[in-house]
Amino acid sequence: MAEAADAAFELQDGDRVVFVGNSLFENELPYGYLEYALTTRWPHRNVTYRNIGWSGDTVWGEARSYISSPSTYDLLIEQLTKAEPTIVFIAYGANEALEGEAGLPHFKQGLNQLLDKVDQLGAKAILLSPVPVIAAGTTENLKERNAMLELYAAAIAKTASERGLRFIDVFKPLLERRKHATLSDNGYHLNENGYYHLAATLEQGLGLAPRTNESVRLNVSKHAVEATGPAKVLDAGKDSGIIKFSIDEAFLPLPLPEQEGATANNARVFRISGLKRGKYTLSTDNFQMITASANEWNEGIEIPLGASFSQASQLREKIVKKNELFFHQYRPLNRTYIVGFRSHEQGRHAKGLEELSVIITWLEGQIARDRVPASKVYQLTRTR
Repeated sequence: MAEAADAAFELQDGDRVVFVGNSLFENELPYGYLEYALTTRWPHRNVTYRNIGWSGDTVWGEARSYISSPSTYDLLIEQLTKAEPTIVFIAYGANEALEGEAGLPHFKQGLNQLLDKVDQLGAKAILLSPVPVIAAGTTENLKERNAMLELYAAAIAKTASERGLRFIDVFKPLLERRKHATLSDNGYHLNENGYYHLAATLEQGLGLAPRTNESVRLNVSKHAVEATGPAKVLDAGKDSGIIKFSIDEAFLPLPLPEQEGATANNARVFRISGLKRGKYTLSTDNFQMITASANEWNEGIEIPLGASFSQASQLREKIVKKNELFFHQYRPLNRTYIVGFRSHEQGRHAKGLEELSVIITWLEGQIARDRVPASKVYQLTRTR
């Protein structure tokens, strides 16, 4: 199903997002950044996510091999069909690029055949470029590898244009970001930092607005307390001397990995003007956050968003657990004995695989609850 490349991207209730491709998607399973980025953008909409990435895979499904199974390509199509997608993110080309320029026709044939199947399923395809190689021994080898990856990225972009599909170039943005962040531990596969930056690049490629923490502004006068930004005044404090206000986030932040040691987007600026001279304490949930003078509040103070980042961390943990269970369900280690030609030996365990759906559904319910930002109530009290 074609979609204009510049059309506004938006997920709707009932959408089923499937990630299909090579190790770029399979290796993301322990981190959950891609699903987290999308699910938090529309926290009130019920969207299902399934990751059927497979390390070493190609558009022909060549890595999806079992002792007993249909052909590898048929297994790829079977898994894609069973996922019942409405949106399919496709990441291929990295392994095919090892075949060099001579392998391009075969790659393009397989990509178009896969896209035809996505069309038959009534889903929208979104194509990603390969990611760059970060290190590959010698400088010359690195240059050659990335030149070939860029060639395949161009072929993917052309195919997307010809079919009216959305294409997201993650190659060039990650190549630029590697100058400022460690994206890989081995030079080939992204690490946790790499997947954070991939998620941010994906959001940008989808045309989504940057995640910024809008400043809170309160103006105190004799007659009222006016708020701008995300704040809403609950009590102007005429009688109690305490100003109470709430903040409702549009969506949770996308936290940087802890090992990167960065604090970007981990704070919001509070600017409160019109206060009488003195000291004022900002608190939330009976916890005193900071005390500052009226002049300091007027200039603006950065307040850490600890609660939002804690909620974000718990949400991502649930996403990772859910995806781990689904991985074991759709791709059991001893598939041959459970559902293959030796199922007469251990086929009884197939029921256990089916029962994982109950836990997966429960976790999806927990994710639906946790993806909605919690409203926070603050109060500003004059202390002296």
